[in-house]
Amino acid sequence: MNKIQIDIVSDIACPWCAIGYARLERAMAQLAPAYEFRIQWHAFELNPDHTGQGEPILPALAKKYGRSEQEMRENQSNMLTIATELGLNFEKIQERLTCNTFDAHRLVKWAGEQGQQTAMKQALFDAYFGKAMDVSDHTVLLGCVTALGLDPVKAKRILDSDQYTAMVREEEATYQQAGVTSVPAFIINSKYLISGAQEPDALVQVLQEIGAGAA
Repeated sequence: MNKIQIDIVSDIACPWCAIGYARLERAMAQLAPAYEFRIQWHAFELNPDHTGQGEPILPALAKKYGRSEQEMRENQSNMLTIATELGLNFEKIQERLTCNTFDAHRLVKWAGEQGQQTAMKQALFDAYFGKAMDVSDHTVLLGCVTALGLDPVKAKRILDSDQYTAMVREEEATYQQAGVTSVPAFIINSKYLISGAQEPDALVQVLQEIGAGAA
């Protein structure tokens, strides 16, 4: 059996990161059981300096990219269509507010030690894009923890401390220095980079080629 390590650099506030992983899941399902995949999530912040109250997403994106709100609305609508086809809940993608994701990344690290890293990431995607919840709000984060059956008391202690802060900062710096400037970024076997939310068939082909080379 071919074993493939996939390191995923992503942000919870990135809709293409959720779409990219859903597409990767389909690719991995096509390649099973000939391949065994190990997934590791790594932090990236699209809006690291965000503080205070969030802004409505459409005007915020329009300002960031120098586009009209209508163009941003159409862009988000397109993502909603893609996500729905993949079984993702993006129902409130256009109703969300901008927010800081640093504490959410800290909880993803902690959940990884409980074997629930991917589940935590998906719960956060669902909260933000499906329910327009503020994933910088500790109450929202603890709700995700509880929904996964993890210990909210331990999670609250982490959020109230600086645990995993250095780890997340170091990880962000590492991938920035490695040249990762946009997400999602999939690093295969610590050697090959796949940028963006590629279609499942394209991912299958690339993973097969990498697997053949590693065999």
